[in-house]
Amino acid sequence: MVKKKKRANQHRKNEITRGIFEVLEKEPNKSFNYKQIASKLDISDTEGRNILIKRLGQLKAKERIREFERGKYKSLENKFLHEGKIEVTARGNAYVIVDGLDDDIFISNNKINRAFDGDIVEVLVKPKRKSNKLEGEVVSIIKRKKNNFVGVLDLHKSFAFVRPTDHKMYTDIFVPINLVGKAKNGEKVIVEVLSWEEEADSPTGKVVEVLGLPGLHDTEIHAILAEYGLPHRFPKEVDHFANQLDTAIKEDEVSKRRDMRKVLTFTIDPKDAKDFDDALSFQQLPNGNYEVGIHIADVSYYVTPDSILDEEAYERATSVYLVDRVVPMLPEILSNNACSLRPKEDKYTFSAIFEIDNNAEVKSEWFGRTAIHSDERFAYEEAQFIIENKTTEIDEEVSIRGNAYSVSEDIKEAVLKLNSLAEIMRDRRMNAGAISFDKLEVKFNLNKENEPVSVYFKEAKAANKLIEEFMLLANRKVAAFIGKQKPKKTFVYRVHDEPNEEKLMTLNGIVSKFGHKLNFQNKKTVSASLNKLLEDVKGQKEQNLVDTLAIRSMSKAIYTTDNIGHYGLAFDYYSHFTSPIRRYPDVMVHRLLQHYLSGGKSENAETVEEKCKHSSDMEYLASSAERDSIKYMQIKFMQDHKDQEFVGVISGVTEWGIYVEIIENKCEGMVRIRDIKDDYYTFDEKQYALVGERRKKVYQLGDEVRVMVKDTDLVKRHLDFSLLGKA
Repeated sequence: MVKKKKRANQHRKNEITRGIFEVLEKEPNKSFNYKQIASKLDISDTEGRNILIKRLGQLKAKERIREFERGKYKSLENKFLHEGKIEVTARGNAYVIVDGLDDDIFISNNKINRAFDGDIVEVLVKPKRKSNKLEGEVVSIIKRKKNNFVGVLDLHKSFAFVRPTDHKMYTDIFVPINLVGKAKNGEKVIVEVLSWEEEADSPTGKVVEVLGLPGLHDTEIHAILAEYGLPHRFPKEVDHFANQLDTAIKEDEVSKRRDMRKVLTFTIDPKDAKDFDDALSFQQLPNGNYEVGIHIADVSYYVTPDSILDEEAYERATSVYLVDRVVPMLPEILSNNACSLRPKEDKYTFSAIFEIDNNAEVKSEWFGRTAIHSDERFAYEEAQFIIENKTTEIDEEVSIRGNAYSVSEDIKEAVLKLNSLAEIMRDRRMNAGAISFDKLEVKFNLNKENEPVSVYFKEAKAANKLIEEFMLLANRKVAAFIGKQKPKKTFVYRVHDEPNEEKLMTLNGIVSKFGHKLNFQNKKTVSASLNKLLEDVKGQKEQNLVDTLAIRSMSKAIYTTDNIGHYGLAFDYYSHFTSPIRRYPDVMVHRLLQHYLSGGKSENAETVEEKCKHSSDMEYLASSAERDSIKYMQIKFMQDHKDQEFVGVISGVTEWGIYVEIIENKCEGMVRIRDIKDDYYTFDEKQYALVGERRKKVYQLGDEVRVMVKDTDLVKRHLDFSLLGKA
C-alpha cells in the first residue's frame, strides 16, 4: 500500500511539473501566478496546490523558469520543451533523441535527473553555445523503459544495495532489509525499482528474483535474458492452457482445407532443429511446369485472438536463440509438437502454392489453409550432399539418422530442380539490386555441461539458399497479393529503408584502407559495389570486420503497416509469412490474410501498427540478448586459452583503447590504451588509429596484431587482451 502511494505521489509530481511547462510554454509572453496555473491544470485539492507551489519554487531555484515579478512566473526565453528517448552512455552522460530534430540533445550527467537509459523524457533545450550542439536538461520522466534491473546484492545488517551490472545504469539501488527476500550477499538478483524520492541519492527497490551466484552458467544466461526483460519460463497458467488444447488432426477440419497430403513434401532444417515450421512440396504438372508449395505451420489455428496463449505470444513477440538454448515464443506442445511439421505426420498448414516454369517465372499463385504430410526430414547437410553429388544415397558422415540411407528418386529430382529454380531466382534478385549478406555465423561445440570446447563458423551453402529463396518468394508474393488490392487494406510489412549516405561514406573510408571502394553514382551502383565488396572480402582477414560494418551502415528492418519496400532484398512488397512458430508478426500476417481471403474489411491500421512497433522492439531486444550470449560464450572459451598467443585484426579504435578480433575464432576483446607501455598513445579520429607521441608508431583499424588474454570477466562480459606487437 505504501509502495502504491509513493508511486502515485511521484506520478503526480511529474504530471504537475509537465503541466507547469505546458502552461508557461504555450503563452511565453504572459506571466502566471500559482492560482492561475492551478486553474489551468484543474488542481483544486490542497495536496495538489502544495505540490504546485513547491515545484514552482524548485524550478525557479534551478533556473528552469523565471519569476517575472513577485509570485508570477514565465517560461525562459529561447528554451524549448521536447519529448524523446534518452540514451545514457557508458560515461554517464546522455543524449535525447527527438523525432523531427536533426540533432540529438546532449545531457550532461548532472542534468539527467533520475532518468534511466531508454526512458521517454521531457527535456528542456538550452540555447546553442559556441560548440553549436544542442544541450538540455531532463525535466520529467514520461515513461520508464523498465523498472527491473539485474545486479549483485551487497547485504548489510539493516539494509542492502544492488549494484546493477548494466554499465548504463549509473546508480545503485537501495533495498530495505524487509524487501531483500531470500537473497544472500553476493548473489545476482533482479531488483524492481519502486520509487526515487527527490531527496534520496538512490532509488528504492525490492528483490523480485534470485538468479544465483555470479559466474555460474545458468545464472549468467538467465541474467542476459533478465537484462532485456525477456522471460526464461512460461507462466504455469499459459503452459496449462496450451497442454489442454486438442492437437489431433480431424478429418472434418481437413475437409475445409486444400488436402495436399498425397503430394511429395519434405522439410530442410538445421540438424539440431526441434521445430520445423516450413515444408516444401513439389510436383510436375502436365504442361511441363512445376507446382511448388511453401507450407507453413498453421499456428493461428491453435493460437486464437485474445486467448491467454495469444497474449503471451504477443508479449514475447519472438523466440530468442541463445548459444545453449532456445527461449520459445510458444509452449513446447505447439512449437515442438502440434505446429512442428514432423515427418510421417499429418499437419495443418497455411500455404502459398505457385505454378513455376523452367525460367523460375511464377505463372499462377494460390494462398490458403491446407493439410500436408511430410515424407522426409532433411538436415541442410543432407540436402547439400544430394545437390553436390546428385545422388539418392545419403552418406553416413552427413546423415542425422546415424547411418547411411537412401532417398527416393522423386525426392532427389525434386531437390535438384528446386535448387536450380532457386539459383535463377537468386541471380534475378541480385541483378535487381539486392544485397548479399552471407555473414559468417559464429557457433560453438558445447559439452554436456554447456562448456564451449571449440568454435566453428556456419556458412550458407546451396541447400540453405534453396530454402531461403522459396521463403522469400512466399513472403514477397503474400505481401504483393494484399498490398496491390484496392481499396487499400491494412497489412503487416517487413520494410527496409535505404542506407544512410553518411554511414556509407564512413564505411567507404574504412574499407579503402583494405583496398576496396564503393561506387556512389546511383542506387544500383551502390548495391553492386556493396555486393562486390562483400564478395571480395570472403576468406580475407578483414571479412568479419567488413561484414559487420556493412550491416551497421544499413537501416534496420522493421515491421509496419506503411509499405516502403525492402531495400536489402530489392523487393517493392515484402512481409513475414514463413515463421509463425517463432515470430508473432507472421501470426498476424496469417490472420490478416485469412480475414481478407474470407472477404473481410480492412482492419484498423492504428491497432496493427502498434503491434508492429512492439514486435520490432522485441526483435531488437532478442537480437541484443543473442549477441550477449555469444559474447559470454566467447569469453568462457578464452578462459582456457590464457597462455596462448593469437593473431587478430584491429576491429575498432577508441580514445580508451583498441578492439581486436582474433582471426581464427572471431572472439573480440580490448587492449586498453593504458596497458600499451612502449609509448604514450593518443586517439586520431580521422585515421581510426592510436598514434605514439614519441616513436609515431600507429595502430590502425584493420592492422594485424599479436595478443594474449589478459583478463576474462564473465559477470561484466569483458575480455581484455595484452598487446604483444604487430603481426
